[in-house]
Amino acid sequence: MPLQLFLAAAISLDAPSLFSMDGNETYADWLTNSILVSVFMSTLVVWLCRRATRKMTIVPGPEQNVFESVVEGLYDMLEAIVGRHMISRVFSLLATLFIFILVSNWFGLLPGVGSIGWGHREPGTLPWSVPNIEVPILRPTTADLNMTLAMALVFMGFWLYWALSEVGLVQFLNHIFGVKGGLKGIMALLLVPIFLFVGVMEVISILFRPVSLSLRLFGNVFAGETLLSSMITLGRELHFPEWLAYLASVTIPIPFYFLELLVGFLQATVFMLLCAVYIQLATTHDEEEAH
Repeated sequence: MPLQLFLAAAISLDAPSLFSMDGNETYADWLTNSILVSVFMSTLVVWLCRRATRKMTIVPGPEQNVFESVVEGLYDMLEAIVGRHMISRVFSLLATLFIFILVSNWFGLLPGVGSIGWGHREPGTLPWSVPNIEVPILRPTTADLNMTLAMALVFMGFWLYWALSEVGLVQFLNHIFGVKGGLKGIMALLLVPIFLFVGVMEVISILFRPVSLSLRLFGNVFAGETLLSSMITLGRELHFPEWLAYLASVTIPIPFYFLELLVGFLQATVFMLLCAVYIQLATTHDEEEAH
């Protein structure tokens, strides 16, 4: 049965390969619809940045002005969190994560992303009715848990390197397992078992950070896509007449698109700020060392 191209509102939990739609393995099974969008978004961001900074001038043009405003705003925000001693080392990664997540979230709201693909139409339905999409061509990259988990793991790798290189292994372990509050003598010895237990819990918390970072971003973006899909198909689910269901699929989702624009920005900001806070907690020197 030949594949056909349809327009519909649909998103699946997994990210299927674009070249194994019939269940047959191919040499390009790794190329999923979310990876395709990731490559496109990365290329788009790099191209926009290069275009804005290709000819830097003292009096910036519109593109350079927007680029400098974004960079300066992010730099000042992150410097206030991680401190001057770390901002030059961590800014490139944190800013990249923010811009990539933001652009990916907003790209997922464009018509056709997650809703154009190969599928089939139920017999007896009208030409404009919503068919069943089996493999969407484009999928929001942040609605794929593989991508969000990969970003979180990459960040945690850099986080560990920055923490160890900034405070050293001994101070890093002391920060986790050491007795807090400046206690000394017999009182400190008595509290050692308690702080060791607290340190173990802190290690478990650190190990769960990639999970929490990735699931928070994935869950919110995937839920937004599912919400839009539900609003688009609401008329059909309520058994409206075909013409009214089609009209409802265009008008009802409009308010939710504005909501998802805000959610996309907030989720990119939360991901970046949480990463910055984790860096600040691990790389802040004690006051006694600073003096």
